Amino acid sequence: MNTLNQNSLDQKKYTPWLVLTLLDFVTIISFENIFYPFQNQGLSVVISWIFMLFVYVIPYELIVSQLGLTFDQQAGGLASWIRRGTGSDLFGYATSWMYWVQTIPYLVDVSNSIIVSFSWIILGDATLSSHMSTFTFGLLTFVIILAFILLENIFKNALEILSLIGGGAMFIMSMLFVLMTGYALTHGAHIATQPFDWSAFKPNFSLHYFSTTGLLIFAMSGAELAAPYISRMKNPKRDFPRSMWMLALMTGALTIFGTLALAVFFDANNIPNDFKMNGPYYAFKLLSQQLGWGNSLMYVFAVVQSFFMLAQLAVLIDAASRVFAGDVNQRYMPTWLTKTNKNGRPVHSYTLTAGIALVLLLLSGTLPDINSIYNWLLNLNGIVSPYKTCLVFVAFIAVRWQQDKFSSDYIFIKNRTGALLVGFWCFLFTFVCATMGFIPQNAHFGTKQFTHELMMNFFFVFLIFGMGVILPFLRKLEIKRKQK
Repeated sequence: MNTLNQNSLDQKKYTPWLVLTLLDFVTIISFENIFYPFQNQGLSVVISWIFMLFVYVIPYELIVSQLGLTFDQQAGGLASWIRRGTGSDLFGYATSWMYWVQTIPYLVDVSNSIIVSFSWIILGDATLSSHMSTFTFGLLTFVIILAFILLENIFKNALEILSLIGGGAMFIMSMLFVLMTGYALTHGAHIATQPFDWSAFKPNFSLHYFSTTGLLIFAMSGAELAAPYISRMKNPKRDFPRSMWMLALMTGALTIFGTLALAVFFDANNIPNDFKMNGPYYAFKLLSQQLGWGNSLMYVFAVVQSFFMLAQLAVLIDAASRVFAGDVNQRYMPTWLTKTNKNGRPVHSYTLTAGIALVLLLLSGTLPDINSIYNWLLNLNGIVSPYKTCLVFVAFIAVRWQQDKFSSDYIFIKNRTGALLVGFWCFLFTFVCATMGFIPQNAHFGTKQFTHELMMNFFFVFLIFGMGVILPFLRKLEIKRKQK
C-alpha cells in the first residue's frame, strides 16, 4: 500500500507534453504579438510569417529538441548546452547571464500589458493615458513585478495553474477571433484593407522592413525555456519533440490566420498610432460590434489577457532564474546570487531582477507618453531577445561540429554538413535581424525622438550585457575574503 501511494505521488510529478507546450506557448506567442508586425509591415507580414515558420521556426524548435534531449539531465537549459557543447565554463556563465538579463525588458513589457488590460476592464476604452501619468504607469509596473515575485515564492503551483489557464484561454480566444472573423465575412462584413490582392502581400524590402524583422523572431522564439522541465517528463524522447512540433503548429496558425483576420477590421495602410498597445482590444471590440454583441467580446478578451500576462510573468521569472542559478561554474557566480530558498527558488536573483527592472523603468520614463514607453520597450525586446536566441544556434553548431562526443535520443538532420548549414543560417539570420533592431521603429530619422531612442537602445543593451562582466570579479573578492 505504501509503495502504491509513493508511485502515485511520483506519477503526479510528471509534466504531460501538452502542458509543456502550453507552458512554452505563453512565453512565445500571444494574440497581441501579431499586431506590431502588422503595423510595421502591413499585409506583407503574412509572407514573412510563412517564411519564418518553414525556414526558421520549425528548424529552430527541432534544434531545441535535439539539444534538450542531449543535455536532458542538466538544470541550466541553454547555459548548460553552451557550457557542455563548447567546453567553456566562462562561455556558459556569459550565456546564463545573457539569457537571464534579456528577459527583464520583456518582464517590464508584460507588466505594462497587465496595466493596459485592467484599464480596458475598468474604463472600457483606450483613454488610459488621460487618466495616468508616465510616472504612475512606471510605478505600478514595478509594483506588479515585485508583488508577483513575492507571490510566486508563496504559491508553488502558480506556474502550472496560470500556464494552463492563460495559455489555453489565450489560444482559444485567438482561434475564436479567426473563426468569428470568417463568420462575420459571410454575414455582411467587408475587408478593411484594400486592395486585398497580391500587391498588398508583396514584401517591400526596405531598411524599415529588415529593422522590424527582429520583432518577428522575438514573437516566435523562446522554445528553449522548456528545457529545464524536460526531466519532469515521463517519456522525453517521444514527448519533447512532439511538444515542439505542436508548438510550431500553434505558432504558425496564430500568426498567419490571425494576421489575415486583422486585415478584415483594420486598414493596413492606415493603422492607429496606439495599435501596438490597444490593437487587440480594438479588434475584439470591432468583432463584437460586427456580430451585434456590443462590447462583450472585448471585455472577455481583457480578462483573458490579464490571466495570460500573469502566466507569462510566472513562466519567465521562474524559468529564467532557474537557468541563471542552475548550472553555472562557481568560479564566476557569487554564492549569494545562486542561493535558493526552501522551495528551491533563487530568491536573490529575483531581487536583482527587480533592481534592473527599476533602472529600465526610470530610463523609459524619459519618453513623452505611455504609448511611447510601450512601443520602445517592445522594440527593445526585438534587439535583446534575438541576440539571446543566437546562442541556441551556437550551441547546436558546437554539438554537431563534435557530434561524436555527444549522444541524443533525437537527431535533427542526420547529415552533419546539412545540420551545420542550417545552424549557421539560423545564427546569421538572427544576428543580423537583432543588430538591425537598434534602428528606432516608431520615430522618423533625424528627429529628436529618433536620436533619443537610438541612444537609449545602445545604452541599455550595453548596460545589461556589460553588467555580467562585474559578477566574476565579485566572486573573486568573495573567494579572497573566505581564504583570509
